[in-house]
Amino acid sequence: MGDRWYSEAVVYCLDIDTYADSDGDGVGDIRGLIGRLDYLARLGVTCLWLHPIHPSPNRDDGYDATDFYNVDPRFGTLGDFAELLHQAQNRGIRVIIDLVVNHTSDEHPWFQSARSSPDSPYRDWFVWSDNEPDDRYQGMVFPGEQRETWSYDRTAKAWFYHRFYKFQPDLNFANPQVRAEVKKIMSFWLQLGVSGFRMDAVPFIIELTEPGNPNSPKDFEFLTEMRQHVQWRRGDAVLLAEANVEPDQLPTFFGDASGSGNRIHMLFDFMLNGRLMLALAREDPEPLIDALHDTPKLPVGGQWATFLRNHDEIDLSRLTTEQRNQVYAQFGPDENMRIYDRGIRRRLAPMLGNDRRRIELAYALQFSMRGTPVLRYGEEIGMGEDLSLPGREAIRTPMQWSYQPNSGFSTADPEKLVRPVIDKGDFGYQNVNVTAQRGEPKSLLGWFERMIRTLREAPEIGSGSTTHIDVAVPPGVLAHRADGPTGTMVFVHNLGTDDVEVDLSSLEPEADLPIDVLADRGYGELGKLGAVKVSGHGYRWIRLCRDRGF
Repeated sequence: MGDRWYSEAVVYCLDIDTYADSDGDGVGDIRGLIGRLDYLARLGVTCLWLHPIHPSPNRDDGYDATDFYNVDPRFGTLGDFAELLHQAQNRGIRVIIDLVVNHTSDEHPWFQSARSSPDSPYRDWFVWSDNEPDDRYQGMVFPGEQRETWSYDRTAKAWFYHRFYKFQPDLNFANPQVRAEVKKIMSFWLQLGVSGFRMDAVPFIIELTEPGNPNSPKDFEFLTEMRQHVQWRRGDAVLLAEANVEPDQLPTFFGDASGSGNRIHMLFDFMLNGRLMLALAREDPEPLIDALHDTPKLPVGGQWATFLRNHDEIDLSRLTTEQRNQVYAQFGPDENMRIYDRGIRRRLAPMLGNDRRRIELAYALQFSMRGTPVLRYGEEIGMGEDLSLPGREAIRTPMQWSYQPNSGFSTADPEKLVRPVIDKGDFGYQNVNVTAQRGEPKSLLGWFERMIRTLREAPEIGSGSTTHIDVAVPPGVLAHRADGPTGTMVFVHNLGTDDVEVDLSSLEPEADLPIDVLADRGYGELGKLGAVKVSGHGYRWIRLCRDRGF
């Protein structure tokens, strides 16, 4: 793996409380996760991203923290967490954690002190207004579940700002003491051994909120400060950020106007995700071709993080209304499948009708795109969702390990589980679990293991350049390439249902005994690339040439 390890990583994200329960209390824990590290190593995971681990009232799945320097007692202790870092390192797996510092829980001691008196040393750690702000009902992140962004606190006798829920008051990043505290929090976890942070709600962290101003200024220099601080504490630490903003704003999160990559290392590629969903819904690659053409130029060291399903909804807000409705029609036809008037709260396998060919095609597409792939737990076995659960909890059900009661997740009584396991229908744990697929070489889990091994042998995908191959192709076909110091990979994906042939003979002068390294079936020799066959919903990853120095 190269010096910038994150550019060739495979990131796996999970919630500790729904992954593996070691003590039978119904809640997943750190010891349970340690017991599953060998599974993750076999899968090919090189980086583990943990969702919020801090003590919390859990009114928002842990994103409402009451102590940034500790681990939720339900999960274990700091000692358990240190052991997790040690055991993961033994298996070549790095660990990054959620940095959720845009806000705290309203039960956090800082806020309790701040609201108690205007003279509290923590009063200015939050954002207050003596009068009702004009933008009280603007900027809501969770429309339909959230009424306002400013709420009146009777104890404080003032209005406080909360970009998210009312019980999550925003920290005031115009205050130097808040900035210094956030850096101290990062230092603490880096010293313990984490390899970096997934930064939640980054555009709101740098927002210097002014009451009544829905377009408050943003201080991007704070990102520069955080990057510098992190890299002085641990040179190879990474910042992976969530910033779902307009495309022309994205380069500013990576670096300053001079082109230096001195801010965020990696950004989730929300634009690519929306267009990938649109392409799959239409069975037409044009949205992906547009995405490849429209990709902003990144500074050296800048990297995209690609995903199909993450821990939140599939956010379609960057699509037009017509495009969003096309995706809804295919993947979220029922109102109960949608959320926040912008997204879909389903997992990929049921969205694609549990069609193995379409599932493989979708993930082959994602993993062949420029950037670092992020995989949500359970996707590797084709887990489904539970739409009877509220909101985003639909895709946060316990991991399905085996045929045992509670899917092998926990020995607790079912009513004590942190969330119910899926136990009915095609996606019930009796039909979808790790044990069943581990013994079946042709299972989806087996395919993911092979695909990830292949990805690890093709560093051009993560650290090279990715471009559309502009040749005449049949409808539904995307051809693109990845070029890097180690050689060139070519990818052909057929989003349509008909078998086709693609003429890539223009690439033949560059070829050095081209071969398939991953394909939906055996296709035979490629010859001079003049008639590359691809089945309906099929794919071919082709090693075009390799630099013999690697």
